[in-house]
Amino acid sequence: MSDYYQAAIERFGDWLETARADERIIDPTAMTLATVSADGQPSARMVLLKQVDTSGFVFYTNTRSRKGTQLADNPKAALVFYWEALMRQVKVEGDVQVVSDAEADAYFASRPRLSQIGAWASHQSEPLESRAVFDARVDSLEAEYAGREVPRPPHWTGFRVRPHWMEFWQGRDGRLHDRERYFRDAAGTWQWVLVNP
Repeated sequence: MSDYYQAAIERFGDWLETARADERIIDPTAMTLATVSADGQPSARMVLLKQVDTSGFVFYTNTRSRKGTQLADNPKAALVFYWEALMRQVKVEGDVQVVSDAEADAYFASRPRLSQIGAWASHQSEPLESRAVFDARVDSLEAEYAGREVPRPPHWTGFRVRPHWMEFWQGRDGRLHDRERYFRDAAGTWQWVLVNP
């Protein structure tokens, strides 16, 4: 593993821990996830980071959702973390792969029960006739799984963004910001460069 890639992941971990320790930041794991459809239309939304290590950045979702179908068509993504109170931003770009069933099962089992029910009840990104229809679906599923564990839906799993490009931005007065980029070159070797603000 490249020293520069290891350094980038370790640096991200340090910045994330600093953000977690700062009471001004409501959810330090919140990140913008950008995907692109098969016809080239970009789309972005907020999701939560659930794991990060040298294998990549992991989030979970319904595979039938807009982001799920876009990732199936075009398995590439960009992430942005922005911690305003710290004047820090991290951007990540990379290829995307589905996590193993064992990983998805373990994470799903750790979720609050209502979130587990919701993963079954929500036909994510599809039109909804009314809130009452959705609430009835939730009630029905709660009755169906009363007294037993809720299994992971087959259409719900995790995605791992495997970086090939990361950039760290530290805000400074006068917009004289610090920007440092870690990236994999054409030969597959990780590099580091300082970037103009």
